[in-house]
Amino acid sequence: MSRLAEHLNRAWLHRGLLACTLWPISLLMSVLVRLRRFGFRQGWWPSVRLPVPVLVVGNRIVGGAGKTPTTLAILQHLQARGLRPGVLTRGYKANKASQDAPSHRLLDASTEASLSAAETGDEPLLIWRRTHAPMAIGRDRAQGGRALLAAHPELDILVCDDGLQHLKLQRDIEVIVFDERGQGNGWLLPAGPLREPIDSIETPGLKAPPLVLYNAAHASTFLPGFLAQRRMAPLVSLAQWWQAPEAGGATAPRPPQPGDTVLALAGIAQPQRFFHALQELGYTVQGLALADHADFTQLPWSDAAVDLIVTEKDAIKLNPTRLRQERPLTRVWVAGLDFHPEQAFWAQLDAALNRLPLRSTRACLPATPLT
Repeated sequence: MSRLAEHLNRAWLHRGLLACTLWPISLLMSVLVRLRRFGFRQGWWPSVRLPVPVLVVGNRIVGGAGKTPTTLAILQHLQARGLRPGVLTRGYKANKASQDAPSHRLLDASTEASLSAAETGDEPLLIWRRTHAPMAIGRDRAQGGRALLAAHPELDILVCDDGLQHLKLQRDIEVIVFDERGQGNGWLLPAGPLREPIDSIETPGLKAPPLVLYNAAHASTFLPGFLAQRRMAPLVSLAQWWQAPEAGGATAPRPPQPGDTVLALAGIAQPQRFFHALQELGYTVQGLALADHADFTQLPWSDAAVDLIVTEKDAIKLNPTRLRQERPLTRVWVAGLDFHPEQAFWAQLDAALNRLPLRSTRACLPATPLT
């Protein structure tokens, strides 16, 4: 993370000198955002309704609030219910040709295994590898939805990753994710971290009120919502992580143990959260914080590093063959995230799904019982 990003993130938590200096611009931003929402609501600007329901996962605050783990959990939940979801995503940090291609880049069972995060963006490729849900990558999610449905007419529902402010695409369900920062100082960019007001008017056409999910130990805004538990999954070697689960393989190497000194690398919005989680497990951590979506054109650690722990978002950009050539002495371990929204969240989501005009006989989903 750059020093400027760190400075802004700290400034956005309080109404200090920098935030107050930028506040007049924030007021203008608030007017423009509210006008834009009102305009879409009044039909001044066109929006598209696709022939299948759309579920949008997004956040009102900039930075990593837990949107990707939430998207993964929802996709796996839909698949466990017998539905066939597809994914729409912008493909942030993908090469420009992928974002702007007229037909959008599609990921599905025919996708080449050699496809790289540079072509798709790191988060889309991670979501695809974890769920194998057909995916369309492009700036215009509505256009991407049409392309995806044309290629996969069997899909029941589309999940839009990070599309809360993409009002050109109409939606049926919204899931809004917050983390410990809540709404920060409560101001919009650039004086605060909010992309839109915390009390934005409800998007028209929703089949249920927006679901708010807190990727935190407790609610961090005044909005009623649900909690999600997150914990570190057991470490696996990078080679094992890339390997298909059914492929088998050599005996697993012994990962670092609590008490060991490790180098931890994180090219995510909040690297310190990752380092802190490892420290809570008992590791002595030397943290290497990178910019969010770092591309690893050059490997940022030295040849002398022995054990390196990375996030899944970074692992998706690290090729084991390349590392054996360029960093043969480094053992790279992947720390996945076990992310579990509370049962009441799934009950509310299932209740909302039951209101949707799902096209198959699997439309009637029993609401998950509260426990």
